[in-house]
Amino acid sequence: MEQLIIQLVAGAIGGNAAGKAMPNANLGGLGNTIAGLVGGGILGQIVQMLLSSGAVDAAAGAAGLDIGSIVANLASGGIGGAVLTAIIGMLKNRSA
Repeated sequence: MEQLIIQLVAGAIGGNAAGKAMPNANLGGLGNTIAGLVGGGILGQIVQMLLSSGAVDAAAGAAGLDIGSIVANLASGGIGGAVLTAIIGMLKNRSA
């Protein structure tokens, strides 16, 4: 559960950063946050599934959250949030 919360928060931050960095993909504050949350949650989980193996997950579950898994969750959530915000923003502005 902690991993998902970390990914959601990082996704919201990544979505807002993408909106500020790319004015043509900016959805506004609330839009960037929502798109970032969704991107961080969904894409963050997909990246974690692709990068993790059964042995790594078992060790992480036994030891709790370590700094490596926190950094991985922050990165995957933030990147996922930024990517989804950029995609939605560009599609929105292209259709307008």
